[in-house]
Amino acid sequence: MRPVDGVPSFPFSTTDPIEPPAEYAKLRRDEPVSRAVIPTGDQVWLVTRHEDVRRVLSDTRFSREAITAPGAPRLLPIAQGSKSIFVMDPPEHSRLRRLVSQAFAPRRIESLREEVADLTAALLAKMIEAGPPADLIGGLAEPLPITVICRMLGVPYEDVEQFRAWTDVMLSYARGSRDEVLAARDALNGYLTGLIEDKRSHPTDDLLMVLINAADDGDRLDDEELLAFGYTLLGAGYHATTAGLAHAVVTLLRVPERLAELTENPGLIPTAVEELLRRSQAGGGLGALRIAVEDVTVGGVTITAGEAVLPLINAANRDAEVFADPDGVRIDRKPNPHLSFGHGIHHCLGAQLGRMELEIAVGTLLRDLPGLRLAVDESELEWSSGVAFSRPQTLPVLWEGR
Repeated sequence: MRPVDGVPSFPFSTTDPIEPPAEYAKLRRDEPVSRAVIPTGDQVWLVTRHEDVRRVLSDTRFSREAITAPGAPRLLPIAQGSKSIFVMDPPEHSRLRRLVSQAFAPRRIESLREEVADLTAALLAKMIEAGPPADLIGGLAEPLPITVICRMLGVPYEDVEQFRAWTDVMLSYARGSRDEVLAARDALNGYLTGLIEDKRSHPTDDLLMVLINAADDGDRLDDEELLAFGYTLLGAGYHATTAGLAHAVVTLLRVPERLAELTENPGLIPTAVEELLRRSQAGGGLGALRIAVEDVTVGGVTITAGEAVLPLINAANRDAEVFADPDGVRIDRKPNPHLSFGHGIHHCLGAQLGRMELEIAVGTLLRDLPGLRLAVDESELEWSSGVAFSRPQTLPVLWEGR
């Protein structure tokens, strides 16, 4: 795509981290398919309406794999040369998804519910014992998902901090971070290689072992695919859930009447979580970048083969053509066709796990920390920037004693 004067820079800045940038509504209304420049200097087409975003996410003429080619536009340096399912096209994507689907079978994920609930309760018990104020990021939002993922993979808990440091770097899109990202990926690959070799010698009962053994008509994951899947799971399963929980809590604390309603009627928590996912600005859809492999017309605009397209999931999730009162918080909203877990063949494999963790975390918070509220003015929260999943650095909270 040739340079064009006056093309805006993306991501857009915002004064409110849990609400979408003002540009999203303007673009949906006036220019639903528009040009922008991403931090690498590459130009992309931004797509903002729900119908168009769904189409880009599901149309195989918009390739995920093409972003891994040398010199291709990308937001996250990790994409280069990756064999992750996250950046594959059919037929390889279909093959890999078939092989790993058993590891994410609904029954297998549901079997984790009691363990996740016990872990959540234990983490909050530590916070309660120490007494308010407490940091909800360090006390719950970080340790819960990273511990769950590490247990699923069979990773020793003492290595969690190192995993966290590597994935923090790997999911940065800030300028100048490319070498750091690739170095972190190499370090994580080295660790996972050793872990896989150890499990082959001493079989275990965990998700990584399931992936090692996954086979279909003699087909198996090769080592590179196992490695890519391991760090994809760590990045998405940890960072997305940590940020999602932080956004959910801040959103609920802004609407105390909804918080009180959920406390009185916990049966609403599943639909409330769907609404919190719809409204969340945690991910921004930055990982959804695609490249057209042939000319395609979207929203009346022709996107030429080779051009990059970024379907803005968070913009689509506020489309008034699909969601009544799109900026409100309706904890009983049904139906709720949000796109927070994607759409089409790349719909998030871990969606059920993410939903379950958020439901348990929100429900346990309301049960065990009555009167939950921020310990500082919201304006004092420091939000991360230049990363795929934004969140406050800390989230200090208070609650009533029992």
